Amino acid sequence: MAIDLVALEARLQKLEDEGAISALIASYGPFVDSADADGAAALWDTDGRYDVEGWRMNSSSDVRAMVGSPSHRELVAGGCCHFLGPTVVSVSGDSAVAVCESLVLLRTDQADPDRVDREAWRSAPTEYVVWRATANHFELHRRDGTWLITARTSRLLDGGPDAHGLLTEGVGGRRLDSEVEPR
Repeated sequence: MAIDLVALEARLQKLEDEGAISALIASYGPFVDSADADGAAALWDTDGRYDVEGWRMNSSSDVRAMVGSPSHRELVAGGCCHFLGPTVVSVSGDSAVAVCESLVLLRTDQADPDRVDREAWRSAPTEYVVWRATANHFELHRRDGTWLITARTSRLLDGGPDAHGLLTEGVGGRRLDSEVEPR
C-alpha cells in the first residue's frame, strides 16, 4: 500500500495549524491576567479588530492600551482569571475561523457561606465568582508563518441571538460579515 505523502503532509499541516491557533487563543488569558499588554497585543495583526459588546478596538495598539489601562490593572490587582475554553478551529489555507466560550472570574474578599455548603470551605479567605460568560468568534490569518487575530467579536451569553449567532457561525467555520451584527 502506497502512502500518499501529499495528503499526509496536508493532514499534518492542518493539525499543526489548529494547535497553533488553539495555543494563541489560550494565551490571551495569561497575558491579560498578568497585565502583559505587549504580549496580548502581539496576538493581533496590526490592524486587527476586537469588538466586545459594541466597544471596538481597531488595532493591536488599542488592545495594548486596553490591557495597560487603569481599569484593567485594577481588575488584575483585585484578582481575576480570563479563561477561554477549548476552541473549535476551521482552517482554510492561510485563513482560519475559531470559536470558544470564555469566563471572567473575579476574586471576592470572603467566601459566601450561603453558597459554600462544606464547613472546610466556609472559612476560606476568598472565592472566585463568574463575572462574565461570553461567546467569542475569531478570524485569523497566517503572516510570515505566524497566526494572528484579524477580528475577535465577543458577546455575553445572555440568552440573546447575538452570542448564539457567533457560536453558530464559528462552529460552522464561517467568517462574520463585518458590516453587520452577528445573527
